[in-house]
Amino acid sequence: MKEETYASAVIQERIAACKRVVIKVGTNVIMRDDGSAAIGLVYGLAESAVNVRNSGREVLFVSSGAIGLGANRLQMNSAPTELAMKQACAAVGQSRLMSLYEDAFGKLEARTAQVLLTEDDFVDPVRYANLKNTLTKLLELGVVPIINENDTVSTIELDRPGRMASKRVFGDNDKLSALVMTKVDADLLILLSDVDGLYNRPPSEDGAEFVHEVREITDQIVGYAGNGNERGRGGMLTKIEAARIATSAGRIAVIANGRVPGILERICAGERIGTVFVPEDRE
Repeated sequence: MKEETYASAVIQERIAACKRVVIKVGTNVIMRDDGSAAIGLVYGLAESAVNVRNSGREVLFVSSGAIGLGANRLQMNSAPTELAMKQACAAVGQSRLMSLYEDAFGKLEARTAQVLLTEDDFVDPVRYANLKNTLTKLLELGVVPIINENDTVSTIELDRPGRMASKRVFGDNDKLSALVMTKVDADLLILLSDVDGLYNRPPSEDGAEFVHEVREITDQIVGYAGNGNERGRGGMLTKIEAARIATSAGRIAVIANGRVPGILERICAGERIGTVFVPEDRE
């Protein structure tokens, strides 16, 4: 067996053996192109997550979508740009987002809990300790935490002033999910988007090649990332940065298409799907 093939097999085995998984769901996964909620996809993800949990793993969700769902509920024709309007949309949409997850998981007799976070929850030692204890207890109780940024009160993540860049802990749910992963000692981070993974150029362009595995996040890899679309604050670049956080902590990250049926089971079974980011401790 070639060395590269052997290394890939080892990583897939590690994925299959993971016990705690953080799943980040992007806005474009849970929303249709017309801005309405993709209810069937949310229910499908919930079913996949329950199947993963029934296989002996613990799962945590980090979900975007509150602002988009709020904008849709308020019948806005475009994504909000004003900070106060973003916060208003987040307030309206968060209840809708949580209702979708509660209903989807509830039909499978799985319990959920809403957890809204700001940067201070990671910076302040007392708040961080409380956060970790709460998430750990929820998992012990068999509850699926549904985590999101508290956009209604947190403005740094929404406004993103350049002067705050050096102080920012996270500015999107991709990085938030990576931080949650490292803080709760999860084994695997799954970043779900509406594309199959990382390509060396936009997948719509001729000659675009799929990147199955990333062993080191180089400038070239970063250069593959394009810009996010108007609905989500993230994009491929923020997913790569989230993968960097995970791999630097010795964990595995996977970018995959959340619209593919059974995607979570397939990843956790060790199937070669999506783009796998190899941890730095792979030796």
